[in-house]
Amino acid sequence: MTDKAPVFCEKYCIVCRGARAGNPICKAIQNLELKIFGKEGCIWGKARTRYYGVTPDQEIHPEKKK
Repeated sequence: MTDKAPVFCEKYCIVCRGARAGNPICKAIQNLELKIFGKEGCIWGKARTRYYGVTPDQEIHPEKKK
């Protein structure tokens, strides 16, 4: 196990970044993804949830950022 932050979902995923920024098309795609893969989303979303404690569709609170 590593202590490195899972950065793909947070910084590079076009769908998740766009959805968190309020893009309605990205939000629709993300909602579909969350229905297919579960509330934590894809493998990168699951890693983000484990590390930060928030699902891919939620913003990380400043105090949770490491």
